[in-house]
Parts: sequence; structure tokens; C-alpha cells
Amino acid sequence: MGELEIRTAVAEDVPAIVALLADDPLGARRETPDDLAPYRAALTRIDADPNQHLVVAERAGRVVGTLQLSVIPGLSRRGATRSVIEGVRVHADERGAGLGTRLIEWAVDASRREGCVLVQLTSDRTRDDAHRFYERLGFEPSHLGFKLQLRPPL
Repeated sequence: MGELEIRTAVAEDVPAIVALLADDPLGARRETPDDLAPYRAALTRIDADPNQHLVVAERAGRVVGTLQLSVIPGLSRRGATRSVIEGVRVHADERGAGLGTRLIEWAVDASRREGCVLVQLTSDRTRDDAHRFYERLGFEPSHLGFKLQLRPPL
């Protein structure tokens, strides 16, 4: 199957990342792979922020997974730093083969290196398989999340 490398995403990865984000019923409604300009602008902002880590998993020159890790310093929990994992996606050809576990392990290890005391993530309430996956990795459902849409997506 080939060696897997988890590395920092670069501009050339944007089309593959967006394709991964759009490759499910929820993502298909939110993402616009035909217009990559907002994604490229977002990558520029991510690259400029040392607390943001957008990575891809690459196998045989092909992007097969991605996630974003945000490191957030805070005052609560005695001034603790925490991290948030977002945008976890694995290519359909790679699902069930351990790539998702490898990505989450990378994020947890990176969080430890950053001095985080807590790793958190959210998952859409309809993603039952994802919930079971995260629980198998030791994550516990602990909060009820809320969102406030400030404006329509670009």
C-alpha cells in the first residue's frame, strides 16, 4: 500500500483537501471545490498562525487524509493550553485501514509537545460511526455544542 507520511499541508494540497472535505453528505452541502480561492486564502491565514497546524496524510504521492489542530492558550483550568481537532477526513479508499487512528494519534502527540492538558473535538450529531471511532480512541462525549451562524458562508 505504500509508506504513509503525515506532513504540513502546502498550497498544492488545497484541491485534494477540499475534495476530502466535500466527500460526504454534510461536506457536499458546505464545500465548493469549484472555487478554491477562499480555501487558499484560509491556508495563508493558517500558515501565518503558529497555533494552527493543518496536516495531510500522503501515500504514494497522493493526499489520503487531513486534519487541522488548533492550539488554544487559556485562563481556565489554571491557565491551561488545550487543543481542538477539526476537519478530520480520510479518503474513502483508506477508511477502515487505521489511517484515521494515525491522524488522531499524530494530533494527540502534537498536543502533548505543545504543552496541552486537554484535546477536544466536535463531531456532527449525525456521524454515529465517527462518534464510536473517537470513543474507541479514548475521547469521551462530555458537552453539548451550540453554533451561531454570523453570516452565510462565502
